[in-house]
Amino acid sequence: MDLSQILNDVNDFVWGPIMLALLVGTGIFLTIRLKFLPWINLLYAVKMIVRKKSHHEGDISPFQSLMTALSATVGTGNIVGVATAMVLGGPGAIVWMWISAAFGLSTKYAESVLAVKYRETNSVGEMAGGPMYAMKNGIGGTFGRVMAALFAFFAVCSSFGIGNMTQANSIAAALSTSFEIPTWITGVVIMCCALAILMRGIHSIGKVSSIIVPSMAAFYLVVTLIVIIVNFEHVPSGLMTMISMAFSTEAVAGGVGGSIVATMLTAMRWGVARGVFSNEAGLGSAPIAAAAARTDHASRQGYVNMTGTFFDTMIICMLTGLVISSSGMLGAVDLETGKLVSGAQLTILAFSSVFGDWAKLIVSISLALFAFSTILGWEYYGEKSLEYLVSNRKVIYLYRAFFSCITFIGATQTLDVVWNFSDTMNGLMAIPNLLCLLILNKDIANECFHYQQVVVEREKLGEEVDYTSHLNGGSAH
Repeated sequence: MDLSQILNDVNDFVWGPIMLALLVGTGIFLTIRLKFLPWINLLYAVKMIVRKKSHHEGDISPFQSLMTALSATVGTGNIVGVATAMVLGGPGAIVWMWISAAFGLSTKYAESVLAVKYRETNSVGEMAGGPMYAMKNGIGGTFGRVMAALFAFFAVCSSFGIGNMTQANSIAAALSTSFEIPTWITGVVIMCCALAILMRGIHSIGKVSSIIVPSMAAFYLVVTLIVIIVNFEHVPSGLMTMISMAFSTEAVAGGVGGSIVATMLTAMRWGVARGVFSNEAGLGSAPIAAAAARTDHASRQGYVNMTGTFFDTMIICMLTGLVISSSGMLGAVDLETGKLVSGAQLTILAFSSVFGDWAKLIVSISLALFAFSTILGWEYYGEKSLEYLVSNRKVIYLYRAFFSCITFIGATQTLDVVWNFSDTMNGLMAIPNLLCLLILNKDIANECFHYQQVVVEREKLGEEVDYTSHLNGGSAH
């Protein structure tokens, strides 16, 4: 058995039913444990994104922190992943993506709260936080430190694959297919842009992300809504097909000519898997960005970063799903290969039902922006994880330069072994992170309930509450 097959088998196990059950199960447990407050306070959380106060301790504003996290999560999964899920799991997979994201709100809230609560200040005065610091400072002891080291190691490995080469490869492939741009040219451009931004650190990443992410989201929102409005007569039937195939105990056919057959379990498997892959709730990556935010309370930033799951999966992925289902292209067969059209090609077909040949341009621009922003966000995750393992600042600068240069390899080479390895590392990150959330669930609940009582209720009455004294001082109680 060759290395590629071994890694593929390991990857199938890591992202198998047990892992997906643990991810969703942790979300369900935390939602109940927190008395559904992440759901109840979703509108409040959205309002907190643009809250003006930013004089508190931290490196970037809460908005920039969220944009950095979103830059890493809003990526190829929103375009390619949704289309793949709908082919492999049927239209009902979108419903399960939505359901997993609903419980993922609590997971993202919880891991972000712990990241801010247990963050530290590094040797150059920057905030350092994330699951590894929650494990070291919250759980403590040998067990906590071993978990922290494992998480940091897996995160560094993941940053080069899922957060770098796969994204650069997606950009290069899209531009090569649509406009015949040589992959090496795309690779050079990505590498130079990444170097210019990443070498300046989190402040540069935060500023660029706060421009790219809202811009690309607004662009994608507009073009998807145009397709949905033009094809609106097919939207109700598309929604009904999604719901019926999501909860059918027997195999149901959908798509063009009923060419896609799936059961509820199939829809659940692919919907949950692609949903988690897209919004990263439970993987422990996004809270690394949350820890850099200027905020007066761990729970406030928890709510802000929680909205990332809402925007990523409940809005952007849902819109992609509606575009595909209403276009009538789901289930189309490639005449050359005889296989079902999937991935980016299916999304392009769906957009072409309204925009014609312009669909290639729309999907290619969206993919390029989404994937490049993911490269920026994941560099920061990898850097902070490496910083936990190695305190030497020269190593951090070398990592930034090396990370930027690796994008060229990703854009110009097809490395199946690297893809499988990085995907496995990405999944392995979740294990210590989820254990940390379950072990420290009392800390999370205390933060949540105290914030609800002292801050949320008063702010809903129109009072301004600044609770700076809470941070870096342990529990509020």
